[in-house]
Amino acid sequence: MSHSRMVPLLSILLWGAVASAQAVNPLNPLPSITAGTTDKPAAPWQILGFPQKNTTKPITQFDIVTLDGARVLRIRTDRSYGNLVDQASGPIPGDLTWSWRLDQPLSGADIATRAGDDSALKVCVLFDEPLDRVPLVQREVLRAERSSTGQNLPAATLCYLWDNKYPPGTAGNNAFTGRLRFIVLRGPEAPLGAWATQRRDVSKDYKLLFGDEDPQVPPVVGVLVGADADNTQGHSLGYVRDLRWLP
Repeated sequence: MSHSRMVPLLSILLWGAVASAQAVNPLNPLPSITAGTTDKPAAPWQILGFPQKNTTKPITQFDIVTLDGARVLRIRTDRSYGNLVDQASGPIPGDLTWSWRLDQPLSGADIATRAGDDSALKVCVLFDEPLDRVPLVQREVLRAERSSTGQNLPAATLCYLWDNKYPPGTAGNNAFTGRLRFIVLRGPEAPLGAWATQRRDVSKDYKLLFGDEDPQVPPVVGVLVGADADNTQGHSLGYVRDLRWLP
């Protein structure tokens, strides 16, 4: 893997550059994104865009709105990239659950290709996989990125996607890097404008996607919600609510 291929991974994990100066949050309970009375996501959640050297790229918009009688997170892309991140550390406490709704999908997105590697909605869990479990070439690239950024970037990221092309159950590596792997939970057959609730056994999913490297599930070091349309230059609109861990 070339050094440049790690840039998409860094854009997802860049939260470390901001959050490193703060105390690490406990993993459970997961802080409410919609707590408070403003239209901004509640602390300690942080909105982060693309790496510093790509500052001209628009940032995905995250705001709190009232929908169906409840405060929910609205996520809007406009040729943009962004993540809403909580730096939280600890062993997986149980299943991860949330509800999401997609109103405007991304046309032209194709997660199997670099040119189409965009997602209208995603929920990701970041893991502190031991470096000695990472394949050699990827390990050296990750070490170089950690050195250049000064951040202890996580070695494994698992993302749950609402996708416009592939059916539920589709799983694989990100088109740019094997350090990020995904599972499609909602596909093109899913109705738009309707809420869907997910509950995932994150430990089981980690073993499914990263078990070839590490049969033991490492600690979690972050959770994020995001959407991006920077590769396809598209637009999307979605919502997320009730993101939390269940025993």
